[in-house]
Amino acid sequence: MSKTTAEIRRAFLDYFSNHGHQIVSSSSLVPADDPTLLFTNAGMNQFKDTFLGTESRSYTRAVSSQRCVRAGGKHNDLENVGYTARHHTFFEMLGNFSFGDYFKEQAIKFAWSFLTEELALPKEKLLVTIYHEDDEAFDIWHKTIGLPADKIIRIATSDNFWSMGDTGPCGPCSEIFFDHGEHIWGGPPGTPEEDGDRFIEIWNLVFMQFNRTADGVMHPLPKPSIDTGMGLERISAILQNVHSNYEIDIFVKLIAAAGEIVGCQDLSDKSLRVIADHIRSCGFLICDGVMPSNEGRGYVLRRIIRRAVRHGYKLGAKDIFFYRLFDALCEQMGDAYPELVEQKPVIEKVLRVEEEQFSRTLERGMAILNSALDELEGEVVPGELVFKLYDTYGFPADLTNDVAREKGFTIDQEGFETSMAGQRERAQQASNFGKDYNSDIRSSVVSQFSGYELEQDDSVIQELFNQYGPVTELKAGEQGVVVLSNTPFYAESGGQVGDTGELRSEQASFTVSDTLKLNDAVGHHGVANGTFNVGDTVAAVIDIERRNAIRLNHSATHLMHAALKSVLGEHVSQKGSLVDAQRLRFDFSHFEGISSQQLTEIENLVNQEIRMNHSLSTQLMGLDEAKAAGATALFGEKYDENVRVVAMGPFSMELCGGTHVKQTGDIGLFKIISESGIASGVRRIEAITGQSAIQFVQDQSDLVNRLSSLLKSDQQNLEHKVVSVLDQTKDLEKQIAKLKQQMASQAGSDLISSAIEINGVKVLSAKVEGVEAKSLRNMVDDLKNQLRSSIIVLGLGQTDKVSLIVGVTADLTSKVKAGELVNYIANQVGGKGGGRADMAQAGGSKPENLESALASVASWLEQRL
Repeated sequence: MSKTTAEIRRAFLDYFSNHGHQIVSSSSLVPADDPTLLFTNAGMNQFKDTFLGTESRSYTRAVSSQRCVRAGGKHNDLENVGYTARHHTFFEMLGNFSFGDYFKEQAIKFAWSFLTEELALPKEKLLVTIYHEDDEAFDIWHKTIGLPADKIIRIATSDNFWSMGDTGPCGPCSEIFFDHGEHIWGGPPGTPEEDGDRFIEIWNLVFMQFNRTADGVMHPLPKPSIDTGMGLERISAILQNVHSNYEIDIFVKLIAAAGEIVGCQDLSDKSLRVIADHIRSCGFLICDGVMPSNEGRGYVLRRIIRRAVRHGYKLGAKDIFFYRLFDALCEQMGDAYPELVEQKPVIEKVLRVEEEQFSRTLERGMAILNSALDELEGEVVPGELVFKLYDTYGFPADLTNDVAREKGFTIDQEGFETSMAGQRERAQQASNFGKDYNSDIRSSVVSQFSGYELEQDDSVIQELFNQYGPVTELKAGEQGVVVLSNTPFYAESGGQVGDTGELRSEQASFTVSDTLKLNDAVGHHGVANGTFNVGDTVAAVIDIERRNAIRLNHSATHLMHAALKSVLGEHVSQKGSLVDAQRLRFDFSHFEGISSQQLTEIENLVNQEIRMNHSLSTQLMGLDEAKAAGATALFGEKYDENVRVVAMGPFSMELCGGTHVKQTGDIGLFKIISESGIASGVRRIEAITGQSAIQFVQDQSDLVNRLSSLLKSDQQNLEHKVVSVLDQTKDLEKQIAKLKQQMASQAGSDLISSAIEINGVKVLSAKVEGVEAKSLRNMVDDLKNQLRSSIIVLGLGQTDKVSLIVGVTADLTSKVKAGELVNYIANQVGGKGGGRADMAQAGGSKPENLESALASVASWLEQRL
């Protein structure tokens, strides 16, 4: 009887749990403190520091089912989804891990036992690959497991030398393949037919031995470890006797639900596959805190959502549908990942809003693209058109490429990049308005700001703009700018971001995504959800929850500025700021780094003023009067003669046009989260307030508790315990270094017996093993001391390089120069070197030639001695 995907996941976790592995929950799709990754893309990501030896855990064996995304950065399968049987943006990786506990033999035994006994896969259907130099793995598979030699394939490429990325843990690996049978075309790995679908990789066993740093050097890990990965979807397809991952139980039900929602009865349609795949990645990304945006992870999420919506549109969906599929996802995966169910309202809302925004422009954008493709001469879509669809309608270039590919076209990627570069250049030269529209547009309206007192205000549309300039009408789905006679929306200024919200008329609404200044006018940027005309009366309603969060951070910025002056000195002056709903960022002049003690003092001062619960007062006064009163010009901008002065008790008084709390106590809590230097004489502080600050403190407390638990210490003695562990580590490192030196000396002593005489001179030319390259110099010195008058040549062969060293005693340097000899050898191993007459070193790239090169030393010396 075939197993469900949920049963396979459970069986895997239970099997390894029964064999001493700690079941570890899946980590977030957003990698913690790892700038090398856009998304978590493998099960070992959360254990990276454990493999590196920089993190200790209470267990040495672990097992997990890790959620992964490959839809951006180096690992990007987005464009293949829907067109192949096994590519996904989201997938689950089953993995078992050993942190210096068991190694190759036990890992191989576990894998074989689980596959052939627990899952009852036929042994004759399995074959494996190993790294071509890994004789140890070959012997385990052949002699211990009993796998025939013809089913163990040696691979000399990176396919069998695994790495997480350009840097990080890596090592040789052994992959397990399943043979689907002769009725399916394809050959085993390493053959010309390997790209066929007959032999499918199901499990990768990585024998983790090294950490590759940015310079390409591979450093041995503290302890050899095991990292494995088996795609849950792939093994499910095999056990459920289907050939495509999209035919397994989870996808069958998601595809059926998608078909019902969009009204498509052909469940084999590739678009349904895309939608089913994308609801998984989108649901989990939002669950892990990623929100749609125009940069970074948020932009990848937005692309995936829009791609799914476009495929629904292709199937004939007439209304928003994508968020409705989340119910089916919860049914299929909610038991394994209860956080999906817990965050269901938030996830559905994010999906719905994003789909609504994109759907308003999708139909028009598709019409333009389809019309252009129908009229296109040739097979390449112009880059200018790709850019227009991206810039005007929010079509990512890969979405346009997706549509074009379905119709047999390619896109002019170079032309698109040229248009993008032109846009970036214009954005640097123009205002924020010019980033989205023509920088020539100017408004003649003077908008009255009512947002200090009001959160909603009735107003009249004075001007409308689309991307081409002023218009009298904005139609449904059009992006544009609305200028009102009066507005409660704050336009981005002085570091405070612009408000968002909605403009509502009797017939339509306008979603405001940003608010910016246009001379003396306030421009409401966004998308029309219906028709708007100049002269229409609208209700302008700001997003009050977001505004309130901005208020907390803005008022805290004023208090922090005053605290900086108090603690660091009056020389502190503002050099830039950003205040949004998430945090505050403040750049200021200061000539040196800020100590932790000073940061604590600044933080305490701000929180003290918050607890004082000062009422915030505002006054309009003349600029000179404000300066005389001691008001600080926070933003360094050009002020009118009459200015707005914001005061918080006797502690802070600044010129400011932004929005603020009514009393400082409203801020709740202020917490500095980072301090750094960003330029010569300029520092930056980032901080959070309110609930964000409370959550931060709670997270820090949880971290301390976890560390205390890991180190088996109470919180009061945690620092002492950490120091003690670090001291022990240093002592062990010294002992290891000493032992390595002793081993190298012993290895040198063992070589003395192999020395020969050439014309009365002792010559030792030998290949050494089991030592580090940096130990070769000491080995040569020791051998010269023991052999006296002599010539020493040592070669160390590694996986893909050679290290050479030549030592000549002083009495022989007139006859033999070490540099000449080392280069003679290096030329034979693909390298070169240099050094003094008595000592020279070289490297090479052909370890396979090392032994013959060392053997040639005797004949070279016979001609010179």
